[in-house]
Amino acid sequence: MTQARPAAPTPQRFCVLGPLTAEAGDRPLPLGPPKQRLVLAVLLSRANTAVPVELLTDAVWPEEPPRTARKNLQVYVCALRTLLGRRDDPDRLVHSAGGYLLRIAEPELDVLQFRALARAGRSAADRGALAPAARLLRQALDLWQGPPLADLRRSPAVQAEADRLEARCLGVHEDWAETELELGNATAVAEELADLAERHPLRERLQAARMNALHQSGRQAEALAVYDTHRQLLARELGLEPSPALTDRYRLLLARGRTRPATGRTARASSAATLLPADTADFTGRTDELHELVAELGESGGRFTLLSGPAGSGKTALAVHAAHLLADRFPDGRLLLRLRADDGTPRPLPELLGELAALTGRLDLNDGPAPDSGDPDRAAALWRASLAGRRMLLVLDDAANESVVRALLPGSGRSSVLVTSRSQLAGLTAVHRITVPPLTPAEALDLLGRITGPGRTGADRAAAARIVDACGLLPLAVRVAGARLAVLRHLPLAEYAARLEDPTGALDELVAGDVTVRARLDSGWHDLPQQGRLALARLAALPLALLFTLPEAATALGRPEHLALRTLEALTDTGAVTSPTGEVTAHAALYALPRLTHLHAREHATTLATPSLT
Repeated sequence: MTQARPAAPTPQRFCVLGPLTAEAGDRPLPLGPPKQRLVLAVLLSRANTAVPVELLTDAVWPEEPPRTARKNLQVYVCALRTLLGRRDDPDRLVHSAGGYLLRIAEPELDVLQFRALARAGRSAADRGALAPAARLLRQALDLWQGPPLADLRRSPAVQAEADRLEARCLGVHEDWAETELELGNATAVAEELADLAERHPLRERLQAARMNALHQSGRQAEALAVYDTHRQLLARELGLEPSPALTDRYRLLLARGRTRPATGRTARASSAATLLPADTADFTGRTDELHELVAELGESGGRFTLLSGPAGSGKTALAVHAAHLLADRFPDGRLLLRLRADDGTPRPLPELLGELAALTGRLDLNDGPAPDSGDPDRAAALWRASLAGRRMLLVLDDAANESVVRALLPGSGRSSVLVTSRSQLAGLTAVHRITVPPLTPAEALDLLGRITGPGRTGADRAAAARIVDACGLLPLAVRVAGARLAVLRHLPLAEYAARLEDPTGALDELVAGDVTVRARLDSGWHDLPQQGRLALARLAALPLALLFTLPEAATALGRPEHLALRTLEALTDTGAVTSPTGEVTAHAALYALPRLTHLHAREHATTLATPSLT
């Protein structure tokens, strides 16, 4: 007698892009009481990823979990296993060291289908297949049935998951709109984006797409009104101006009248006046420094400002962010010139002048000798003269010394210069100086959460605080740590914090792809003269996290106090040593080595000879 084959399991489908629902075949599944639904919502939002028990607990009991919370969670999970009805598949919902993991196939969950269609649409657009791209992106958007998990948003953890999903939906809407605009379907885009842009008035890419759609539809006045409304809202709510990209597009619409403007990828590359790196999407903190910088450079022009701080402190990110905010103050352009090569060595002046000529067009440099002709002084003078009648913002990034900066500074006129440097560049005069300190603990935690996801850091706030503290609150180190955790989703924060707290391996942990904190510290180390390296290595023999006095430094350096003071001041100028911000006598001052600089100097101490510091 032939044994009958077991019946195939009834196909199931779950929806989170709207109210939480589940079906088996055509039959709705009863999802149980509200707390059980919250557990399922979080597991589905993070399908195929281990969800920490702490995060599930926060979702179900956001205020004060009961003593029986863990047992109650086990009851809800057991009920969900029964609901899923997959006794033949014991790996469907499992518990591991990282938490609970719900395995879901793409056809079973709308959000997985949404992500797959969005990826396929973006890939098609990148290949230039615009019609298929628009169709795929539209199919992704059609999966949405309303605000995600709308019936469960009283839980802050679920609200955070829903906000993350909505942000992805907005990004796909923007991709779809730009693709349709390139296909010439402006009217459909204008109608589609009308309500969406009003619900998200601060989303600039959305406003830009709507501006272009209205303009291409012949509704010029409405297109310009979108910009004006957005500009007023930014000024009123945040005290900011629209981004350079949106401002450039507004000016383009004004200039072109009813001529069809550039759209999508073409528009993003159309502004030759903006020669800056992209702004940091998750720029965090620096409120006081940013306000001071914008206020200083936003004056009548002809300003010279220096941002100084140790390697990895975020000077370049702050400079670029401020330069983007100052678009309307510098109508003749904003550009960034990197003063170091990729290996950290200073670039020669002729090479820099050649790049300026290529970046800005002629600007009169080519009227004289070529930048590499052996007469850099003449070429530099022509560069400075070319700025006299312009109002530009020149960002000179990572200056190693004063000489190159002096050669590029305009002698007169309304152009301004913003310099970043690890050194204080004490030889420069008539400069407004702003020191870029480490982030505050709250800012560092915010930055880490933006990179890893707020749910991850919120699940173990204490471990997250240990991580940023071990990073010395340096933005570069926090970013690298966040990027590493974003990839290693299985790694508990407490375990990673313990790795970073181990002084023998901390720098080995701060690696993300081709970005390493050690490489940045190496560059600063090689900037020091041999005597400076030796002094730093001797100071690194002091205990970690110790504030030390001048007499203690003199003992470590093996020098008289008056000579030790000169050494400390020289190292302070480079950012290797921190010192008081107010006026104190030499003997009352407390100094410190930043944690990562301390560890890096210890590594190099064994490779140095031990000659006298005299």
